[in-house]
Amino acid sequence: MGELTDKIKGNVNEAIGKTKQQSGNPATRDKGSAQELKGKTQQAVGKVKGALGDDI
Repeated sequence: MGELTDKIKGNVNEAIGKTKQQSGNPATRDKGSAQELKGKTQQAVGKVKGALGDDI
């Protein structure tokens, strides 16, 4: 995946995760936290790819 793709997917996962955290269900809140973290990680990978090039 390219830099832009990683950043977009990261933003989407982070937004969905934040929405899930608003749920009254503890299991859904936990999944939301994990999904938000996944999104932040994807965005970080996108930034690294941007700095180093998509060849990594």
